[in-house]
Amino acid sequence: MTKAELDKFRAILEAKQAELSGALRNRDEIVIEKAPDALDEVQLAGERELAIRNLDRDSSMLRQIRRALARLNDGSYGTCLHCEEDISQKRMNAVPWAAYCIKCQEQVDRHEIEVEDTADLFANVA
Repeated sequence: MTKAELDKFRAILEAKQAELSGALRNRDEIVIEKAPDALDEVQLAGERELAIRNLDRDSSMLRQIRRALARLNDGSYGTCLHCEEDISQKRMNAVPWAAYCIKCQEQVDRHEIEVEDTADLFANVA
């Protein structure tokens, strides 16, 4: 990848990181509220569950973005973490935080490849 392409991906990743970091600070939607009506309480619980799932999804994406930024810094960005082949430009444009090529990602999704949880290694990446 050229320096211009890497700079473009860095800008995209940093913008997405800032967006998600701001969204994760707002946790008002998961506050447990009491309602006088049982149906209202069930509805509030459903809305809270949805908010928790969204928060979990955003947290996971933020971790992936931080890992991608770390790969940019160490020079391994754009290379599949499993087969070590280049990730296609089309995939990188669609998913700039991709850590695996399409073939390996499909294997990860089917749990055919064991993925090491590296969240602690990148916890302090900003």
